[in-house]
Amino acid sequence: MAQNQSEIRYLTPPTVEIKKKKYCRFRKNRIKYIDYKDPEFLKKFLNEQGKILPKRLTGTSLKFQRKISRAIKRARHLAMLPYVTDLLK
Repeated sequence: MAQNQSEIRYLTPPTVEIKKKKYCRFRKNRIKYIDYKDPEFLKKFLNEQGKILPKRLTGTSLKFQRKISRAIKRARHLAMLPYVTDLLK
């Protein structure tokens, strides 16, 4: 009986999380200009409350994160995107 308690058996092997390498989709696709007049594209960089997602979550580079935030702020100013919302997506 003591043997069974000391033995630890797993039903499934322990999973090791492999982090997927994040990449900047703008550099990969060679996009130079982010259009503020395209709200459907800009919604990909907003969460449900309408906040801008950080670059650590999206994987974009600092240069393009600045361009994205500038485009989102311009679209908000022109009322193409909401400043605050309950459920955006």
